[in-house]
Amino acid sequence: MSRGAVAQFHGISAEYEAVRRRVVPDYDAFYGTAVEALGLARRDVRRVLDLGAGTGLLSGHVRAAYPDAELTLHDGAAGMLEQARATFGERVSYVQSDFTDPLPGEEPWDAIVSALAIHHLDDAQKLELFGRVHEGLWPGGIFVNAEQVSGPTAFFDDTYERWHEREAKANGTTDEEWLTAVERMRHDRTASVEHQLGWLREAGFADVDCLWKNHRLAVIVARRAG
Repeated sequence: MSRGAVAQFHGISAEYEAVRRRVVPDYDAFYGTAVEALGLARRDVRRVLDLGAGTGLLSGHVRAAYPDAELTLHDGAAGMLEQARATFGERVSYVQSDFTDPLPGEEPWDAIVSALAIHHLDDAQKLELFGRVHEGLWPGGIFVNAEQVSGPTAFFDDTYERWHEREAKANGTTDEEWLTAVERMRHDRTASVEHQLGWLREAGFADVDCLWKNHRLAVIVARRAG
């Protein structure tokens, strides 16, 4: 993630969670599918790393479904992790680190998850990260990326953008909040589902698929062989 993006997310951390539910269409299905996908792991989900965790929205859903799991929240913005700490206290672990740094943890993870974060990387960085995620999982471990994606063509990109604005405003997003979201999305470097599935295979994952998609939102899953 660029320094500009990190600084921006640090600055909006306090109000981030309330706005996200309004700005993310199909919020419950999006996050719900991501958590359900953890059940595809071929091992007990006991240790989970949340990459680009922000204030811990996805981690909160994971914790509700797997209350005994050891959660580690990773983010580059200190303000986001401060908000997460206000929610979780010392029940989870926190790592302030960039996506381009080595993954935290002295041993492999049962599951690595991410929500609306990896799209801040360019394509080469995404592929490199997917390789490190693959190496960072136990055999049979699962990677779940609940992500904002681009369309396969410019026509669909335009369609997705109009749909997103319409749905967000139907959820109660104000004009000011939408303009702020659009400004924030200037840092986005989205990629299509097709490209990301290909990169995950190239990274070494045996089983990859898109379990859920609605326009520019998708839940992409990859499982390490074993």
